[in-house]
Amino acid sequence: MFRLLFLFIALSSSLAYSQVKTDTSSGELSLLFIGDIMGHGPQIVSAYDKATDSYNYDNCFKYIKDEMSDADYTIANLEITLAGPPYTGYPQFSSPDELAVGCKNAGIDILVTSNNHSCDRGGAGIIRTVWVLDSLNIMHTGTFKDSVNRQENHPLIIDQDCFRIAVLNYTYGTNGIPYPKPTIVNLIDKELIAADMAIAKSKNVDKIIVFVHWGDEYQTDAGTWQINMGKYIFEQGADIIIGAHPHVLQKMVWEKQINEAGREELIVYSLGNYISNQRERKKDGGAMFKMTLKKEKGKTSIKDSGYILTWVYTPLENGLKKYYVLPAAKYENNPTFFDSEISYNQMKLFISDSRTMFGTQNKNVPEYIYENEKWLLKN
Repeated sequence: MFRLLFLFIALSSSLAYSQVKTDTSSGELSLLFIGDIMGHGPQIVSAYDKATDSYNYDNCFKYIKDEMSDADYTIANLEITLAGPPYTGYPQFSSPDELAVGCKNAGIDILVTSNNHSCDRGGAGIIRTVWVLDSLNIMHTGTFKDSVNRQENHPLIIDQDCFRIAVLNYTYGTNGIPYPKPTIVNLIDKELIAADMAIAKSKNVDKIIVFVHWGDEYQTDAGTWQINMGKYIFEQGADIIIGAHPHVLQKMVWEKQINEAGREELIVYSLGNYISNQRERKKDGGAMFKMTLKKEKGKTSIKDSGYILTWVYTPLENGLKKYYVLPAAKYENNPTFFDSEISYNQMKLFISDSRTMFGTQNKNVPEYIYENEKWLLKN
């Protein structure tokens, strides 16, 4: 009897200590969000090595790998399938598995897979994409092999140190191609989102992040439907919304205090293209969005946020078009790096367009500038 009483007291004390420890926990967690990772036909050709009869995408990220891997977690939109050969670009994408390998090698930890190209290769493409990412130990969400797979892995939970973050992902549609049973693609549906958010909130998470594929392509202004849907998702309990699909940049808004309780909301309407073969003005680049979460005495808030402009540089090397993602601010004053004045001026135009738009539309989300070999948030 005495031993049982002692064990009960010890267990109660341990639980009480754990509760106190959780309630007073503190720390920081950095998150980096990346836009559309595309796989157009010329990109597939560029990644192919005839001598080894293999593909390699590592060089695509060699100039920005340090920035990609700097955050605790880096999350990107994978807007292709990994459905196996034949490899094809637009309009129905299937990229070599090595694209996912290159993403992982560059520092990407999580890939969201629900987008308008999720069903490009049907159910088999959805299943194989999930299988490839699992085999590479890359966390992912948005598409699922079946209902059991979704129930076991949705929402995705980032669980590190004193933080628990839920990540959910939805798309407006799949280009009119329905997903075949038993596969599932998360669609933007109010009832589904409300139900999923209730589940996410029950997981004892600090923040809920919703990655959405939405909006009108090539429009730099967020549309009315995006704005209203964003409000709805916030009403269901989301804290952070990250957008993709327009293939151009759209505004970033951080509302630091919504009510007296100190609730905050942060929305990025579109991160633009991270890597693609789209070369027209404003489509040839994007932005990485970086934020730091801070926990003090058990309460989690956003400490800071900012963006890093990125541009896709496509020089000819030995007669072959290459694709390199550049952290734009790092190279904007280095014209000798580029193969031609034309390329340099194209990047400068992208930088100018982006800064003009963000300068008038962003709220509480400044640019990271590169000075003295360091990235600093611009005041």
